[in-house]
Amino acid sequence: MIWQSPLRLWLLLGVLALVVAYLVMQRRRSRYAVRFTNLRLLDRVAPERPAWRRHVPAGLFLAMLALLVIGFARPSAEVRVPRERATVMVAVDVSTSMLATDVEPDRLAAAKVAARRFVEGLPDEFNVGLVAFAGSAAVLVPPGIDRDALEEGIDRLAEGITGVQGTAIGEAINTSLGAVKSLDHEAAKAPPPARIIVLSDGANTSGMDPMEAAAEAVTAEVPVHSISFGTPSGFVDRGGRPIQVPVDGQTLKAVAEETGGMFHEASTTDELRAVYDDIGSSVGYRTERQDVSARFIGLGLVFAMGAAAGSMRWFSRLP
Repeated sequence: MIWQSPLRLWLLLGVLALVVAYLVMQRRRSRYAVRFTNLRLLDRVAPERPAWRRHVPAGLFLAMLALLVIGFARPSAEVRVPRERATVMVAVDVSTSMLATDVEPDRLAAAKVAARRFVEGLPDEFNVGLVAFAGSAAVLVPPGIDRDALEEGIDRLAEGITGVQGTAIGEAINTSLGAVKSLDHEAAKAPPPARIIVLSDGANTSGMDPMEAAAEAVTAEVPVHSISFGTPSGFVDRGGRPIQVPVDGQTLKAVAEETGGMFHEASTTDELRAVYDDIGSSVGYRTERQDVSARFIGLGLVFAMGAAAGSMRWFSRLP
């Protein structure tokens, strides 16, 4: 246990002083009773009272003070906290071809809107991560429940952000699987239920073979869902020269079918919602340090109520 305000524990000396004072008072009281020699008169003016009960309210009151001081010192301890482990990785293509304007305002902007809408529809407790890929893939946002960080990551998606040109669908899947396996210390041996969403416009041109990555996804029991953006007539302008970049969804479709996922050429909310409807739930635990002062304060209040109840019950007064 760690104390966030350890100097406040010095107040326990005050509680100890009260304990000593109470014991001294009880000792003096017993001496006065012995000096009173007229026993008949003593019985009348001081009838028999519960021997041990008279100490209970005072004991509870002093215990309450000690517990309140401990709570006031703000103790903290490591606590196991339940955590939803279900994970969704969103992989977005940021290659040059995604700048084609055959999808308004362009393919990349449309993919970012689709990703944002998809994330907004996910349960808050789901872990969501973001991968950007072109000729290589990189995790922009590790899987977690911080939706603000994810929103910022989606905003940062831009052509050239990975530094390598091309379309590496296989690398995107492999990188997403790696992110799922690093969710927590349990993920390596007990992977969380997960899904991968790939938003792209074309066939694989570099990196790992998509079907090899799909085989790894099958082994990990992680379906890959894919959504293609673009039309056969798409092109990008490079130095005043149009370059044809027709959409090619065959690879995306093959990966989805191989892994048990779904392939779409559209990006409506209803289609995306089906991606996570059957993802399932798995609750794990993480250890985090928390303020536990409420435990001591709460127990102290219970003792205070016990002291008050005992005093009123046995002596018809408050302590």
